Amino acid sequence: MRVFKIAISLSLILLTYVVFGQEIPPIQVFTPQDYNAEDQNWSITQSENKFIYAANNQGLLEFNGAGWKLYDSPNGAILRSVKVVGDKIYSGGYMDFGYWLPNQFNTLEYVSLVVKNKVEVKEDEEFWSIIETQGYILFQSFERIYIFNIEDNTYKIIESDLRINKMFKVDETIYFHTVDKGIYKIENGKEVLVIPSEEFANSEVINIFKDNRGLLLLTKDKSIFNFNDNKIEKWQIPADKLLKDRSIYSAIRLKDGSFMLGTISNGVIQLNRQGNVVLEINQSRGISNNTVLAMFQDVSGNVWLGLDNGINVININSPYTVYSDKQGVLGTVYASEKFGEYLYLGTNQGLFYKSLTLNDQFKFIQGTEGQVWDLEVIDSTLFCGHDKGTFIINGAKSDLISDIKGTWTLKTIEGQPDLMIQGNYRGLYILEKINNRWQLRNKIEGFDISSRYLEFISPYKLLVSHEHKGVYKIAIDSLYQSVIDYNKLAIPYSIKSSMVKYDDSILYCYEDGVFEYNNSKDEFIKDTLLTRYVARENYLSGKLIYEKENNRLWAFAKNRMIYVEPGRLSTDPNINTIAVPFELRKNKAGYENLLHLENNNYIIGTTSGYFILNLNKLEEEKHHILINSVTASSIVEGPIPLKTSGSTELSNTNNALEFSYSVPVYDNFIKTLYQHRLEGIYDTWSDWSSRSSVSFENLPHGMYRFEARAMTSGVLTDNVLSYTFTIAKPWYLKPIAILLYVICGLSMGFLVHYFNRRYYKRQKQLLLTKKERELELEQLENQRQLMQFKNKNLQLDIENKNRELGMATMNLVKRNELLNNIKTELIKSKSKEQIKEVVKLINTNLNNTSDWKLFEEAFNNVDKDFMKRVKALHPSITPNDLRLCAYLRLNLTSKEIAPLLNISHKSVEVKRYRLRKKMGLDHDQSLSDYIIEL
Repeated sequence: MRVFKIAISLSLILLTYVVFGQEIPPIQVFTPQDYNAEDQNWSITQSENKFIYAANNQGLLEFNGAGWKLYDSPNGAILRSVKVVGDKIYSGGYMDFGYWLPNQFNTLEYVSLVVKNKVEVKEDEEFWSIIETQGYILFQSFERIYIFNIEDNTYKIIESDLRINKMFKVDETIYFHTVDKGIYKIENGKEVLVIPSEEFANSEVINIFKDNRGLLLLTKDKSIFNFNDNKIEKWQIPADKLLKDRSIYSAIRLKDGSFMLGTISNGVIQLNRQGNVVLEINQSRGISNNTVLAMFQDVSGNVWLGLDNGINVININSPYTVYSDKQGVLGTVYASEKFGEYLYLGTNQGLFYKSLTLNDQFKFIQGTEGQVWDLEVIDSTLFCGHDKGTFIINGAKSDLISDIKGTWTLKTIEGQPDLMIQGNYRGLYILEKINNRWQLRNKIEGFDISSRYLEFISPYKLLVSHEHKGVYKIAIDSLYQSVIDYNKLAIPYSIKSSMVKYDDSILYCYEDGVFEYNNSKDEFIKDTLLTRYVARENYLSGKLIYEKENNRLWAFAKNRMIYVEPGRLSTDPNINTIAVPFELRKNKAGYENLLHLENNNYIIGTTSGYFILNLNKLEEEKHHILINSVTASSIVEGPIPLKTSGSTELSNTNNALEFSYSVPVYDNFIKTLYQHRLEGIYDTWSDWSSRSSVSFENLPHGMYRFEARAMTSGVLTDNVLSYTFTIAKPWYLKPIAILLYVICGLSMGFLVHYFNRRYYKRQKQLLLTKKERELELEQLENQRQLMQFKNKNLQLDIENKNRELGMATMNLVKRNELLNNIKTELIKSKSKEQIKEVVKLINTNLNNTSDWKLFEEAFNNVDKDFMKRVKALHPSITPNDLRLCAYLRLNLTSKEIAPLLNISHKSVEVKRYRLRKKMGLDHDQSLSDYIIEL
């Protein structure tokens, strides 16, 4: 039991060192989400413009190379068959068959032949295949075959009591197979039994092919039968062992004579003419579903698969075949070499090998675990540069001859057949052949820099390139023991750079271009021809690879590979470019790997295996760009389809247009780019883009020419798509509108002229009025200034008179005070008579009215109309009251007023009291303030 467990464990370990895979052509997968319809696809065909059509559960699918379009089934049922004949696309489904025709808008419209010809189909009848031959279209159901005459639209029906499984076309003969009876052919509109069913063991026939051996009958599960000279026998082929475990559902014969078989649960199988399995692809190897309901080969050789879930296309004629290590056992391929009968691949996982001739799997070589950097065949020996050191490989065995870490490369030394030099992580080392066995001899002392690339200038001088430090020129002693001298050359360096010898020239490549070493000048000089292909905008990697067998130099740029080979008719080299998208290469930039196998087949390493490039299959196929649809729209209306040919005139409101176009190319690794321009507004070509549609908005009126072109694999299409259209002028620019504009313009001109004259006349009048007003204002200003001058003078007069009045008042006060004082003193005198006379004279002077008159006149000069205002407001006051008011107006106190009135101070207070009453003043109101404010 323990031995059994150990055996099982060892088996599992060994299995991990075997990489299962197969080199398969590119496959493009379309899921139901991609084409926006249901899962199952029952039949596929192609139109003359290379569009692909598929019968889907939901309707008819159309693929133009850029996008899918679904036309719903006419009666909502499943479409089972589709076939292009001329410009018509015939389809068959549930209780209906007919054809589709493109209208002027490039949209398909359906015509039912059942309805049009009033065909009475059977209940639940479905039409599974359609064949065209000699002017007839045949529709096959399980019960009948309907034969339609294309010219006169008449038809006849072939009935069958038993189920009709399939209908076939061989040359121009139509065969069909019925259960339990056999193979029939149609002659003169009638069925004729050809092969009874018991001859091929009652197996269901999937397809019939013509061969030099006669007819080949491919059956569902009984392999292939050969029918010739009315004899049928089983065709014994190498694929029988495989086919006995497969159930075939569909099959076609390819243009190269091979057979493609679609199975129910195992994908597709390709057999060559001899019956050998050439290719087997299932879901684990690239297709999206293992149930193949239909197959079709298009005009470019691609094989389309209608699957139980999706649509796939296999680029069977592609120059590329891909080996994909989906389990991750193989890893990233860094080196490859063929030696003896084996192909060797050096990866980051180790060294693997497989037979060059047999279709077997890669096997791991024990002891080589880890990073492989280089594989070289030197002296009829395979050397492996490895992270662990240097190995010699013999078949499936490895022999570590140097354990110096990190062997980048190995080179022979001119004139030293028993010596080799190798570049390692820490400098240069010498290998020596002793007794027919290579072994490590010594390190070349004096140079410890990593030496990934090295090339000899002479037997004792070489160049060494280090990605991060630059290029060094090294001189070695004659015994290859030490470095005599070295110096760094004046050339920029960068990662992903490389150095290689080609045609005796040492080339160095980095992002600035390709440089050739000039020994006499001891410098690198730019090669302008090669630089154009790899530098700057095209730069991806500086890796250069010299391929000895065909004397070719290979370089790697963005989305393409370049190879240089000697010119055949001149000394100038031939430079060839190959459009290879980077997603196919999937390699680590700077570590590209390429190996010539045979017959122009090259293996190129990737991060998950490799792909093979066949230069013989690289053909510059000319492609045609087609217009798919044109739509116009406006703010008011939605999209309006337009005819796709001829010229179109649009209203000014429909000035937003969208163009859809495509190139029907179905190769997974051929990328299509588009350019467009709109003459009349954008006369220059747009930048290249993968978008297959463009829209223009708010286009002004005028004539336009829309043009589009495409480029596939760097080659322009053989035509330029052209579409002319005109956007009409808006209504306000049409002749009637222009006439109205002229009339309106003239009228407006007259009105403008009239109103201008009126305006200028009014302006003139306003100007005159303005001038007059200015003069009036000037006069008024002058008068104001004059008045101001007069007022100033009057003010001066008033001030003078105020002073005079004040002085007069004070004089009166002083005089009266003096007279009163004299009077008082005289009364005290003893001479009575003399005193009376004097007192009388003094009283006369004190009561002199002329003094009041003089005061009143002066007061009125200063304060005009005051007396009148007081009299008007208070008519009951007396002249003496007015006199008191005048003194109060001058803001004199009672004491000052008393001498003027020749009364006592108390009498003045009495007069003030009486005056208040006459004026009706409140008790709290000041008499003096009231009189001053009048």
